[in-house]
Amino acid sequence: MWYLYLDESGDLGFDFVNKKPSKYFTITILAVKGYEENRLLLKAVKKTLERRLNPKGKRKRIVHELKATKTTLEIKNYFYHQVRAVNFDIYTLTLNKRRVYEPLIQNKLRVYNFIARKVLEQIPFEEAGLRIELILDKSKSKMEILNFNNYIQRQLEARIDPNIPLDIYHWNSEESGGLQAVDMFCWGIFEKYERKRLDWFNIFKSKIRYDSVYLP
Repeated sequence: MWYLYLDESGDLGFDFVNKKPSKYFTITILAVKGYEENRLLLKAVKKTLERRLNPKGKRKRIVHELKATKTTLEIKNYFYHQVRAVNFDIYTLTLNKRRVYEPLIQNKLRVYNFIARKVLEQIPFEEAGLRIELILDKSKSKMEILNFNNYIQRQLEARIDPNIPLDIYHWNSEESGGLQAVDMFCWGIFEKYERKRLDWFNIFKSKIRYDSVYLP
């Protein structure tokens, strides 16, 4: 079983004159191979929440979700210490938004789907075993979910053995430790491009198998 957790950082706003959108948009996939490895990943997320964000005797309010934007570098470092022995790989692609052609600016869903596909193309699906699960945050409308699923299924069907099912799930990130884990890494990669900050990125960069900037 392969578990692929997908998350994004930045936004798909393109009005650089009247607003202040991000300069970059990053999509990251955390690929975990095997049920046991996935269990260890989820355990690490839970342990970080319990021991660093919700320690007994110091709980003013319960934090239900591990979020990169709301955790210190110290907590990020603790989280990575829990997961560094887990067998997972990171694949990521960052879009330079100032290079996007005008016609595409009006179709943000198409841009999102295309970048997600380009990241998925880097994963060696030929080595997959029994089943593949692609899991992403439930932030799209029903029609957008349908379009995304159909698009990804069509693009990957030539690379995946027809006997190996590809299941795509859209879950609430608060209920998925895997989505919380990929959020931590995706934010670190986005920060490298958006603000040239490397403190968190340098801690986990050895886990990255693909990291590139897409220039349309």
